[in-house]
Formats: sequence, C-alpha cells, structure tokens
Amino acid sequence: MDQLLPLIVAVPLLGAALLVSAGRHMPRVVTETMGCLCAAASAGLALAALTRPPAAVWTGGWTPHDGHSVGVVLTGDHIGLGLAALTSLLVLAVLVYSWHYFDEPPRGHAGAYPALILLFQAGMCGFALTGDLFDAFVFFELMGVVGYALTGYRVEEARPVQGALNFGFVNSLGGYASLLGIGLLYARTGELGMAQTGRQLDAAPGRHTLVLAAFVLVLTGLLVKAAAVPFHFWLPDAHAVAPTPVCMLLSGVMVEMGVYGVARVYTTVFAGPGGVPAHDVQRALLVLGVATALVGAVMCWQQRHVKRLLAFSTVSHTGLFLVGVGLLTPAATAGTCVYVLGHAGAKAALFACTGILLDRHGSVDEYELHGQGRDIKGLGVLFTLGALAIAGLPPFGTALGKAMVEEGSPWLPALFVAVSAVSGGAVLRVAARIFLGAGRSDREEEGTAEPETSGGGEEPETGERVRRLPRPMVSVAALLLLAGLAVGCVPGLARAAGSAARAFTDHAGYAALVIDGNSPATAGPTGEWWTWTGAGLGLLSAAAAAGLAALAVRRRLPSGQWSAPLRRLHSGHIGDYVAWTVAGIAVLAGLTAW
Repeated sequence: MDQLLPLIVAVPLLGAALLVSAGRHMPRVVTETMGCLCAAASAGLALAALTRPPAAVWTGGWTPHDGHSVGVVLTGDHIGLGLAALTSLLVLAVLVYSWHYFDEPPRGHAGAYPALILLFQAGMCGFALTGDLFDAFVFFELMGVVGYALTGYRVEEARPVQGALNFGFVNSLGGYASLLGIGLLYARTGELGMAQTGRQLDAAPGRHTLVLAAFVLVLTGLLVKAAAVPFHFWLPDAHAVAPTPVCMLLSGVMVEMGVYGVARVYTTVFAGPGGVPAHDVQRALLVLGVATALVGAVMCWQQRHVKRLLAFSTVSHTGLFLVGVGLLTPAATAGTCVYVLGHAGAKAALFACTGILLDRHGSVDEYELHGQGRDIKGLGVLFTLGALAIAGLPPFGTALGKAMVEEGSPWLPALFVAVSAVSGGAVLRVAARIFLGAGRSDREEEGTAEPETSGGGEEPETGERVRRLPRPMVSVAALLLLAGLAVGCVPGLARAAGSAARAFTDHAGYAALVIDGNSPATAGPTGEWWTWTGAGLGLLSAAAAAGLAALAVRRRLPSGQWSAPLRRLHSGHIGDYVAWTVAGIAVLAGLTAW
C-alpha cells in the first residue's frame, strides 16, 4: 500500500509531463496509446489497492509525532479508492472513445489532449485520496483549471470560450471560498490534516461561530463542483459547448467528486463534538438536495439541446446523491456509492451516443434530429437502455443504489420515483423522437428552447460527418452500459459498499487510522441487495418515465410556459451566476445555523 497510493496519482502526472515535453516528437498514435496505458496503469493500481485493508501513507516518511505532522497523507479507505478506480476506468474509456476523434492536431500538439485528460485524472484521484485540507484544495484547483481548458478545447469558436469562462469563473469563486474556510480552520486549530483538524476541534466541544463559518465556506466550493442548486448554473453551459468526451468525465465523475468531498470533509473534520451538529448538517444537505433534484428534473424536461438535457439530468441526480449523503447513515452512504457507480456508466454511455449523433448529423437538437436515427437502430437501443437506467429500471446499478437509499426515510421513495421518472422520461422522449420518428418535429412542441440553445447547426467534433458508426465509440458506449448493469447484478458489490460506508462514516476511526496508525477492525460485507420493495419502486419509476415520454411525443402534456421564469434564471451571464453563488452561501449559512 505504501507504494500503490502515491503511484495512483503520480502515474498520470508523469504521463502528462512526458506527453507535454516529448509529444511534439511523437506521432499521434503513440501519444494516444501512451495516454491509454497511463490511465490503465492507474486504474490497475487503484483496483489492486482495493484488495488490501485501509491504510494511511505519509509521503516522504513525514509521519506524525505527538499527533502533529507537516507531511502529506494519502488515505486508502475503500470508498476513496473506489472513486479513484472509477475515475481511472472512465478516463480510460474516454481516451479509447477519443481515439483519432478530433481533427489532426497541428505539429507539436499531438500530445496536448491526452496530457490534459491525464492531468484531469491526476487531480480527481488526488482529491479522492488526500487526507489534507490544503492538498484537497490544490487537487480541487487542478481539476478546475484542466476542466476549464478542456471545456474550451475548441478555442477557435466563441461559444466554447464563453462556456469555459463560466466554468472557470464560478468554480474559481467556489475554490477561493473553500480556501478561506480552510484558513479559518487553520487559525482555529493550527492543523491542515483532516484527521488532525477534526481531533483538535473535538478537544474543544461546543458551538463556535468561526467553525460554522469555515464549514459553510468549505462546503460552498464543494457544492459548486457538485453543481448543487443554486451553484449549478455553470454545468449546463459547460456541457453544451464542451467536447463530448469531456462531458462524459464532467457528468460521470467530476460532479460526483463534489458530493464525495462534502461527505469526506464532514465525517473527518466536522462530525465530532467540536464541529457542526448532525441535525444542522442534515437539514442543510436535505433541503439543498431536494431543491437540486426538483430544479434539475424540471429543467431537464424543458430542454431540446440533448447535451444540455443530459446536463440537467446530472443536476437532478446530484440532488439525489446529496439527499443520500445528507441522511448521515452508513446505509444511505452505501446506497449513494452504488448509485454513483451505476449513474457514471449510464450517463457516460448516453453522452457517448449523443456524440455519435453529433458527428453523424451535425446536430444535437431533439427536433432537428427527428427520425434521423431510424437507420442506426443499434445506437437507438443503447440510448434507450441508458435512458431506462437513468429512470431507475432494475437491475441497473442506479436502481439498486436508489433502493438502498430510499429505505432511509418514508418520504424518500416519492422524491426518488418522481425525479427519476421526469429526468428519465425526458431522455426517453428524445430517444422516441430521434430513433423512432415519434411525434412532431416543429417548434410548436412544449418546452421549445431559445434558438441559441437548441443544438442545431453544430459542426461535427470529428472534423467531418461520419457515415458509419465508429466501432470504438459504439463499443465504449456498450461497455459503459454493461458496467452500469453489472453494478446492480453483483451481490458482493452492494455488501462491500455497506462495509466501506461503515468505516467511511466512523469519525474517530479515521483519526485513529491516520494519526495513530491503528488499523480499523475488519468488518465483513454488510448491506442489503435487492428487495421486493426496491425492485418494485424501480419498475414504477421506469414505467412512469415511459408513460411521460409517450404523452410528450403525442402532445398530451401541458405547455412548458409555466416554467419560463425558472428557465430565464439560466441566463448565461457570469454576473448572474456570481450573484446566485453569493445567495447560495447565505442560504447554506442560514440552513446550517437555524
């Protein structure tokens, strides 16, 4: 374990450095192969570390003395390692999907794209494994800077630059808020390690305004990254203009990193007697989670730009993730972990299919593509299966994760079924129109978007339209869906998630592992697999999604004009998004300090 954890982060960093320095002298096939090998090596290291007991690794040998250390610690708990493995595997899938995807780069730039992807991977893996607040901020910023560059990768066009600016500005604002919160914690405790900071806070129990302010500021940056309402505005703008492979990473793992950060920081730093009371944190996360889920679902239904539609679907599911984390129980945390795994495969597969449509027809407009997919039924099957997975159809991993979380409260099934049905129904509606030619294709349909966000008249990302479906792209989409299905079909996975969640939510146990070097007691796999109730609720949400899609294409649903005020809030102006970020900080502070 001492060697594995640092290498998970170091391998993609070194690969990126090599591609930047020597890529100009390499042919394109070599740079893309090197990117895939580095991503695969990091994934293999993460999976190998998952087979070992949790451990803390102090890089450079700077181990704690009397509970204090200036070293950098990486923590190999199973949830963090699982997220690092998921990130690395999805990066590998994206690099395979992107094989010769863009136009031939100018001489000297052949390694730029795979180098950026590897840097993105290193930032996310480092964030998942670090046990230090300041290092978490560093990896957080690495993610943000590279995500900004990837979103605006087609810098010669105006729209990607605007979307990238929105991404970079709002995420930087969130990062600086987190840095300010970390500074307040350092002023209070004199520590930057998560375990050390938590133990110092525990030594002075009670409610302190400075600690509360630090909690709100640190969570602001994480909730911006998670695209939680009202910090979410940057996400659909970025997805609308980012290359499709980048969208697969943004929705597949980067947003989930924000949710993971919320859970990690609370359990390690603020969950003790000197932190923030559990009922205050629960109230804040549940309110924000429910608001995010509902707003995302409503906005998802109103889109005709397929990539924006999928982005708002991600927002809605992020809300459900936050609800699962906000219950503050090991069972709900385990369910959220399974849910994230299933969602990553399904959402990345949907974006992969959308990229193929864009490269074949030069459009991602639901109405403009009406009936254009009749001759590519195989892709239609994949897209429909992805929509059903988003809707929570058993035995996909999304359905199993929802079922595990829903058991935590009597009102949760109604929320999860409604949100899954609306967001999944929107994706099924798109599938029916494009691949079956159902409904009408004119602009009189409900939910018609403004022309600039319709998704029509775009240039294929491959440089020219493809006539045949590229095998690597279709294969990656199919494998991602298969992985999402496997999450719900392997009994041991849900039980292992239950055991990992118990260790993850153990505030004192984490500090003992990191500071004292005490290995946690090994717990056998726990957690429920499928139940009749969970499977039934999954079937209900999938059936409701199919029903909503059928009514939508037959024009039997009310007009979307009632949601026009909500749509107008998503203006695309940075100033508006900054104002909403400030308002979100105030709302979060009010909910926490009720």
